Amino acid sequence: MSQVTVYSTDPCPYCTRVKALLGSRGVAYEEINLARDPTGRVELAQRTGMMTFPQVIVDGQLLGGFTEVQAAAESGRLDELLAA
Repeated sequence: MSQVTVYSTDPCPYCTRVKALLGSRGVAYEEINLARDPTGRVELAQRTGMMTFPQVIVDGQLLGGFTEVQAAAESGRLDELLAA
């Protein structure tokens, strides 16, 4: 089973939406909220090249934010990544 991590912040409507999307598909994930962790935000941005939230990581690889996760879910790619 794939390891899924959702990096989020507060307030963040797209974070809420991506967690709901994953939850509706029964995907277990670890959430790391960086709302009060400026150092963590900088480190994540350096690692992924993204400054926005949420950021969804599947098995150590960046899938993207809400838009990318939604597109992956609609195309079937998300199921393929989770089955790997």
